Parts: sequence; structure tokens; C-alpha cells
Amino acid sequence: MTQESITNQPQRYGLPEISVAPMMDWTDRHCRYFHRLLAPNVRLYTEMVTTGAILYGDKDRFLRFDEAEHPLALQLGGSDPKALALSAKEGERYGYDEINLNCGCPSDRVQSGRFGACLMKEPEHVAACVESMVEAVDNIPVTVKCRIGIDDLDSFEFLDKFVDKVADKGCRTFIIHARKAWLSGLSPKQNREVPLLDYERVKRIKAKYPHLRIILNGGISSMEILKEALAGLDGVMIGREAYQNPLFLQDIEAEIFGNRTLRGREEAALSMIPYAQTQAERYGTPVKSVTRHMMGLFQGLPGAKAWRQALSTLPYENEPQADIIEEALNLCLTRAREAA
Repeated sequence: MTQESITNQPQRYGLPEISVAPMMDWTDRHCRYFHRLLAPNVRLYTEMVTTGAILYGDKDRFLRFDEAEHPLALQLGGSDPKALALSAKEGERYGYDEINLNCGCPSDRVQSGRFGACLMKEPEHVAACVESMVEAVDNIPVTVKCRIGIDDLDSFEFLDKFVDKVADKGCRTFIIHARKAWLSGLSPKQNREVPLLDYERVKRIKAKYPHLRIILNGGISSMEILKEALAGLDGVMIGREAYQNPLFLQDIEAEIFGNRTLRGREEAALSMIPYAQTQAERYGTPVKSVTRHMMGLFQGLPGAKAWRQALSTLPYENEPQADIIEEALNLCLTRAREAA
């Protein structure tokens, strides 16, 4: 099957693609399992995994995931075409549904390895990387996540050239963060907040390349913004809002996918207990590695503070077990009843 036939298949029920962004130190396998409980139809992404970690490190530690996480994309960081091809092949062997190349991260550490946003200066090289990855996989798409520009290379023409060169070598899906990246002078956090959003530039790219799938990333923090961003595009990618307020994913499920059979907050919390137990038994995973992703579950509701406080202390007690999630839930519900 060709990349053309893979990535140009119509979206399920004609609906847009909604995804949760790859976020370092956040969207690990435990976070993704939790998000999947809340949102059955949203596409999930791994944290960025470097080619070196896959080819020379503990590959299984970086690539394993729970089958419940599908549809799931592996984001790769790297700039060597051969290493990216080998890593993409490993990702397909592990069962990922998509391989994504990071051309958007502006951090100094990433730049020192010649990958991330700095690669946008070299569209021909990115095209060569994509070509190698496309040739290495059989039945899954290779996609690219990038910015609208970098430093003073901040024009529609710059982004247009990048998309044109990379699409020519087989990429049919671009996830575009609608802010440019400053490669020096701003921290990664500031690069998510300071440069101005420009949704219209992303929409111009879609208008010029209607055969490509264009997904917008950046600043999606409400249903109103999400719907505005979707106009004329194939989908949107949610960042920090999905992590800090995970019930936003359920709003999306209900309003975009028409899903009326969603887990409630209590059911979602209790469903994480057997998962945490299994992770501890199989891999020695501390319960705190699971519960840290659940802090925002009761965001904005009575009892939310008690929930956060419990998950900030109970997992750090001596030999905590997965049932501390139920204990935290009971404290939360008690505070909520008291406040009623």
C-alpha cells in the first residue's frame, strides 16, 4: 500500500482528526492510557523518542504500549535518514499506526542533535529523511510536525517551500504548530506562548495543497477555538489543555464525535487502579508514575483540591499501592458532598 492510499483515506464517518500532542515528560504510556479511557476517538502521540534511544538504548522501554492506546503515533527525533528509517521500521514492527518526524521542537538540547525545529532550515534534507522513512515502512503513514516558521524565516513562502519539498517525497500529512519558533532567546515554554498564533497561514497551506491533510496545533484551549480552527482544515491537535484539563477531551468526544457513552470521572479514576497494579507487577512501575497524570481529572469541581492534594502526597508514602487512587477519590467525593 502506498503512502498516498494510506493517508488519503477518508476520515472515519467524515469527521475531522482530533489528536493530543506529543509532549516531553507528559504524554508517556500512562498518560496515554488515561486519555484513552476518557476519549476513545482521539488520536494519541508518544513523547518524542530519539533514534539513538531506539537503536542503541532499551528499545522496549521506549516503544512498548498498551493495545488500548490505538490509534497511536510514534514521534521520532533525529536527522540521519538511515537511522530514521531503521527507527520507523521498528515502530511499525511494534504496532504503531503512524510515524511522525519532529520538525517543531525548539529546545537547545534538540538543536544540538540537529533535529527538531532547526530542521526547517533544510527542507531538502527533511525530504530525504521522509523518503527513507516512507521506503522503510509498509502499511503506515509517515507524517511531519513543524512550525509556521523559525527565527526571521517567518513568511508564507518559507513554509510553502518546506511543505512542497517534503510532500514531494511522500509525506501527505503535516501537523503545523501555528506559531513560529525562536531557536535562541526563548525557552521551550516561551516558544509555546510568546510568538503570535497565525491560523490563517496554516489555512493558506491547506488551500494551496488541498490533496494534503493539514492538522493545526497551537492555542486550542476551548471548544469555541477548536471549532474556529477546524474551518477549512482536516483536524486539530490539542496540547497542554488536554493534560491540565483532561475532561476537555470528553467535551470533544461529545460535540465532535457524538459520543454519548463516556466514562464518568469516578469510573475513569477507578479504571486506572487495575492498570496501575498491572504496571507495578510487570515492570515495577511506581504508582506515582501513573497518578501524576490524573491531577486534572476533577478540574473546576468541588473536591478538586482534595483530589490534587491526595495525589500529591499518597503516592509518595512508604510502599504505596494502586488502591490509593480509590482513597484519593473518596476524599474528593467527601469534600464535594461537604461543599454541596
